[in-house]
Amino acid sequence: MPHENYHMTLAFVGAVAASQLPVMLKVGAAQKERAFSLTFDECKYWPKPGIIVAAARIVPAELQRLWRQLHRELAGYGWALESERLRPHVTLARKVSQPPVLQAMSAFDWRVRDFCLMRSDTSGVRSAYTVVDTWSLLDSAEEA
Repeated sequence: MPHENYHMTLAFVGAVAASQLPVMLKVGAAQKERAFSLTFDECKYWPKPGIIVAAARIVPAELQRLWRQLHRELAGYGWALESERLRPHVTLARKVSQPPVLQAMSAFDWRVRDFCLMRSDTSGVRSAYTVVDTWSLLDSAEEA
């Protein structure tokens, strides 16, 4: 997977009509959560989607609140979200049909200071992601 495609999905909504985009932008802009650090500390193979991921075993409270609020607000506008629980991960490889022998990975920290709405195009040979809008999370000195 090319490094420019690395991301962590907070809410997957599927196809969005152009008329729905203003609502998505409104929901994103309304979020008021503090920045946080996330430690990815294990490599896993998920057979059902056929992917290898770097996963975070510990979910920071700020990430849990942001995820919960986004899901609540999007569901209020009628989006049926696919994820029932938060499993922070970054996909490293797709279309892995055989369970690999995974090596222990060195943990790495990701300082999360913002989040964005992304458009994905999976029609080509490989997926392409485009940032539609980005919203900053609050500094620790700001009030949530």
